Amino acid sequence: MSVWVAIGVTAVGCYAVKLLGLLVPAGALERPLVRRLAALLPVALLAALTAQQTFADGQALVLDARAAGVGAAAVALVLRAPFLLVVAAAVVVTAGVRALGG
Repeated sequence: MSVWVAIGVTAVGCYAVKLLGLLVPAGALERPLVRRLAALLPVALLAALTAQQTFADGQALVLDARAAGVGAAAVALVLRAPFLLVVAAAVVVTAGVRALGG
């Protein structure tokens, strides 16, 4: 029963947050600071999620094949490679390091 209560509370909370976003006046969204934050916040959150998923394992810092893959992707991005090539480089390097490391 408690799982369904949690699902219901989460659904109501999500609806309330969505409704709160719709009630914000348009003038508040036109401010330069708000526009800049709205443009940069998704990038910062994605970078934090990538770092956490790559370098963390519970409470420990881990440097393994995933770090090599992210490094390869970073090099490909610096070289201005297309997105699919960036992903392919990360996959190939990660798989190669895992194959070599066992």
